[in-house]
Amino acid sequence: MTRKKSLSIVKKINKLVYNSTFVYPLVIKDGQGCYLEDVDGEQYLDFTSNIASCPLGYNHPELNEIIKRYVGTGAHKIAGQDFYCEEHCQLAEKLLSISNPNSKVFFINSGAEAVENAIKLAYRRNGPLPGIACINAFHGRTLGALAFTFSKDVQKINFPEIPAKRIKFCISDDDPEIDIIQKIASEYKLSFIIIELIQGEGGVNVASKKFVNNLYKASIKYDIPLIIDEVQSGLGRTGKWWTYQYYDIKPAIVTIAKALQVGAVVFDKKFEPSKPGVLSSTWGGGSRIDMAIGIKTLDIIRKGKILEKVNESGKFLTKCLNDLKNRYDTIIDVRGLGLMLGVEFNKKEIRNDVIKRLFKNKLLVIPSGIKTIRIFPPLVITDEEISKGLDIFEKVLKEINH
Repeated sequence: MTRKKSLSIVKKINKLVYNSTFVYPLVIKDGQGCYLEDVDGEQYLDFTSNIASCPLGYNHPELNEIIKRYVGTGAHKIAGQDFYCEEHCQLAEKLLSISNPNSKVFFINSGAEAVENAIKLAYRRNGPLPGIACINAFHGRTLGALAFTFSKDVQKINFPEIPAKRIKFCISDDDPEIDIIQKIASEYKLSFIIIELIQGEGGVNVASKKFVNNLYKASIKYDIPLIIDEVQSGLGRTGKWWTYQYYDIKPAIVTIAKALQVGAVVFDKKFEPSKPGVLSSTWGGGSRIDMAIGIKTLDIIRKGKILEKVNESGKFLTKCLNDLKNRYDTIIDVRGLGLMLGVEFNKKEIRNDVIKRLFKNKLLVIPSGIKTIRIFPPLVITDEEISKGLDIFEKVLKEINH
């Protein structure tokens, strides 16, 4: 098929719209399970979940029922920080039931906004002091969040930054910089520490347990709020509700979005501002359909024992990917947790070629870091679908290696 309709739409969009991060010329029309359909009727096996935003795949019957329930509702979107709605209350209850019991939540529109408001909470308590972030971190691209994002130069050149100090993201317990936070925190007054436990945009790098525990201990010792960014990794993606549960820590503040359908910042009650209006969002707590989908998503994950399934599927997928790594020397590493996995290649050019060839063979993946592919399939993916995707993957590797 020539995909004439898709290519025509892509051509028009490129004339009218700034091209920020389009990966390939996919024009989505519909979806079913773990498959997406384009406007030309082509079916693609999705190993991206739209960057973890569609954890239950597409056309899920229970989610469809939620959408149908709102047909004819005239006020499906309200200014959620000015007016109340029942969905706001229900989502807060559900989310806090799987979080720190001594927490409160503030809803916003996106992950970047969640980070912005997490930073505000820390600043309001400790003052406008430098914050600590990691090299290769991604926390969003609004200007405040961008000051702590450090994954690509193109995202930052000529933009102003608020004060930040950067540390190495340690993936090994024996890294010589494993306790650099102790030195920095003893020498400088800091406002907060922010970290992804798995760097989604920066290469799917998994933080060392010792490194994270050193950060946590320093945060307690020096009274520096530890902000855990779970925007990509939260709500079961790694096999637990929250990735920080693998590290036996209790973060002061957690940022959430994507799978939740709305943005959220969950924070220990001691960080709650004494005055209203400190945190801000026009639509946070007011996108009623999105919040209702978020509520149902949490219910489905819990009742359907999806976390157990993610662990089983993740082990199977990791094993299959490692089998490919053992057979093809263009792959140099496979890493991640649950269904948040990265495949690193020996060259950026090969990684980019693989992504394009996979797309032509109807498998969707997205890049991460310099030469890594992100594999984030829907949490409901079957072993048969994993095997089908890996068959396509191997076909492409054979093409490249011959």
